[in-house]
This record gives sequence, C-alpha cells and structure tokens, in this order.
Amino acid sequence: MWKRIPEQIRHLVVPIVALVIIYFVARHFLVPPTFGLWGHYRAASVVQNAELPLKYAGSEACADCHSEIASTKKGGYHRGVACEICHGAAYTHTQDQEKQKPQIPRTRANCLLCHEYQPSRPTGFPQVVSESHNPLKLCTACHQPHDPRPPHPPKGCDACHATIQRTIAVSRHGDLVCTTCHEVPNNHRLSPRGNMAKKPQTREACGKCHAQDASASKEIPRVDMASHGGKYLCWECHYPHMPGAR
Repeated sequence: MWKRIPEQIRHLVVPIVALVIIYFVARHFLVPPTFGLWGHYRAASVVQNAELPLKYAGSEACADCHSEIASTKKGGYHRGVACEICHGAAYTHTQDQEKQKPQIPRTRANCLLCHEYQPSRPTGFPQVVSESHNPLKLCTACHQPHDPRPPHPPKGCDACHATIQRTIAVSRHGDLVCTTCHEVPNNHRLSPRGNMAKKPQTREACGKCHAQDASASKEIPRVDMASHGGKYLCWECHYPHMPGAR
C-alpha cells in the first residue's frame, strides 16, 4: 500500500506528520491548563488581575466630591471623557486626599493628543493646527476644559481682528493681551466704531517693558530709551504685532 503512493507524496507526508506531532506536543506544554475554561483566555488570569493594586477610581468616585464639575462636564462635549484621562490615576486620592493630588495639565500637549489636526479623524471633530492656533497660549486660557465650547463673547479680539491675532500668536508678543498696549473702552465690543480703542502715542508705552529700569521680566530685551532710536517712535522701526520682524 505504502509503495503504491507516489514517491513525491511520501516525501511530503513524513514532514507533515512530524509537524503535527510537534504541534500537539508543544501545545501540551505551552498552553496553560486553565485556558478555555470560561472563554478564549486563561481563567487563572482573572484572579491574578483581581489581586493587583487598584490605580483608577472611575468618574463616579470623582463626582461624589466634585459634583459641580461633574454636572458641568455632563452637559459638555467632554461628557464621554473619563476624568482620569486628563488628571491621571486617582484611586489613592479617593482613599487619602492629602496623599496624592490629581495632576492638572499645564501644557498644550494633553489637549493636542486628541485635537491636533489629523486627516484620519472623524469629520466634524474639533481640530487645530497647533503651530498656528495661538501657539504661545494655553488651551485653558480660552476654553473651559470641563465644557470646552468656544468662548462667547470671545476673550480676545479674534472675532474682528483675526489677521492681527494670527500674527501676534507666532510673535514674541504672543503672550500679551491686547489691553497691555491698547486702551479699550468698556462698550468697544458692543459698538466698536463709536468706542474706538486707543493706540499708544508715546515711546513710554514700549518703555514699560523694554526700558532698562522696567520692572518686567529680565528675559525681555532692554534698550536705553534716551538714546535708542532718537526722535523716532518705536513702531516706526518695529512692527508691534511682530516686533522681531524687519
């Protein structure tokens, strides 16, 4: 019978049988005995995982003490985002509030994990290009993280002066609010033409930060206001919204 089988087939049958035997022997030693007992997983892992120390408390535990924030978040766009995604594991905090304080994100990186522009994200999902979208501002300066709607009315001057705001955003003055240099009447937002914002008229406006004796941060460039530029106003040589440009 065996001799009647073509020689080519016999050469294939031997290694195939050997592989099948090796497979079952290896499976016997490598597959855990509890695998498949309750499903397609190792049943003993359930007990081992249950014995691991707890790290996450869950949003319901956070709401017990932070009910006001939980209420705001429930009606906002972040209602489906667990608290610990942004604030870190908080189980030890629920057991001892002084032992561990939940972390509060202080950089833009946390928000950009979800909101940096990517073509693969769903249509309509809020996205920004971080290099041009207020790059020197924290996201929380304009957006309430627990209910991240666009600010209304806008906190800045973006609504009417978008081009200037985009220029300032990538300049050395990106962290300054407009009212640092401009006097803005209270009703300017409601009636801008009837309540015009005032522009600086003297060199002293720039000297508040750039004079040698100014109380501003030491990292800010300083000049001798008495000799630098002579009779010219600062903005005759430097564009105030992009002071590093020539």
